[in-house]
Formats: sequence, C-alpha cells, structure tokens
Amino acid sequence: MPLAPSPPLSAWGLSGAPEALAGGFRNTVLRVGDHVLKTTRRSEAAITWLLPVLHHAGDAGLIVPALRRAGNGCFVVDGWTCEPYLPGAPTSPSVIAAKVQAMHAALRDWPQRPGFASARDLCTRDCGGDIDLGAMPAALVRRLRAAWAKVPSQRTVVHGDLNAQNILTDASGRHVLIDWDEARCDAPLFDLRPLDTHPSRAALAWEVAACWQLEPDRARALAHHFTD
Repeated sequence: MPLAPSPPLSAWGLSGAPEALAGGFRNTVLRVGDHVLKTTRRSEAAITWLLPVLHHAGDAGLIVPALRRAGNGCFVVDGWTCEPYLPGAPTSPSVIAAKVQAMHAALRDWPQRPGFASARDLCTRDCGGDIDLGAMPAALVRRLRAAWAKVPSQRTVVHGDLNAQNILTDASGRHVLIDWDEARCDAPLFDLRPLDTHPSRAALAWEVAACWQLEPDRARALAHHFTD
C-alpha cells in the first residue's frame, strides 16, 4: 500500500507525532495520543450511516468507537477519520456471538449503506464497497455469484470483518468491537459463519472479491476454492 499523506491533525484539534498501529491492511491506521486516525475510501454519507448502527451495537452490549466530527462538522477530512483509542487484548470472535445476534435483530432490514451492496445484490450488479467485479476474470465472477445466489434473502447490518484483531477485551472485561469499515446490510451469515472454523462458501467468495484489488495476494490465494 502506498504511503498515505500526513493526517490533518489540526482538523480535530490534535497535536503530536502519529504512531503506526498494527492491522490496517487496506487503510493506514495511526494513533495520536488518545485518538486513532484512519484513512478511508468511504464517503461522508457512508461514515454518517454508521452513527445509529454503532448506537444499536452499544445497546447490544458492545463497546464501539465514537466517531469524532472535525472542526468543520464533517467526519471525513482529506480522506481521514478520527475516533477515540480503545485499548484491549485480541479476543476470539465466539465470545461476542450473542451480542452480535442482538445487534442483528435490532438492525434487521436496515437501509443499505451508501455505496455498498449485499452479496445477493452483486449477483446482478458489478460494484459495491470495495468490490468491483468488472475488474475480475469473468469465469471467477460466475463462480462467486453462484455462491452468493444461495445466500438467504434476510438482511441486517453486519460488521463484515469479525476477527480477533477487531474484537478486544478491555481491562474491565468489556468486549470492544472496532474497525467498522466493511459494515453493510447483508445476510447475518457474513458475521456468524466466520465465527466458525469453516466459513461459508459465500463468505469466502466475498473475501476473494473484496480483496481482489486491495489485497491481491490474499485474494488469489483464496480463489483456488472457486476453480473447477
């Protein structure tokens, strides 16, 4: 990933030397004091969409980041966002399964995130979120769509990237869920099946498509699941 420009610290009234944080395979993630700044490809509307979603996740018992507005009232400034730093130790996704299901129940049939598409949508559309099927081999796209065609039609808000690096346990034993960059409306299995040791074929298809341009080595390593 090319180096991102320096974050506009003054937009949020911050100062100090940014410190790179682990993770951030698709975005640059920096800590500045008690705050985290991240590069983003999302629009202001897509970031604003997260606000009620994070509220419902909090009601379900999860500690989530509170996105900060900049001095100009926006959440995105020069391709960066800002949120509080939430410390904690990486935790198995299985420990928050019940809370994730409670969040799903509260957000069933939620409006789609601006610029995104569900897996079933992508059976007839080419783009959504980080996915551009038009940039992929046609034969592989057909196989991915065949997997998505079997996804249940029920939709809710999914976090979309439940893994131990995004699920933390803080010093008080609370469960913290960070990195909502890939959140969207889709079938619950995209959150719940990855909690298992054997993710669904639809979830694997999503990972291949979402990584194809941003994490090409990972995408091509997973694509062997969709060869004849």
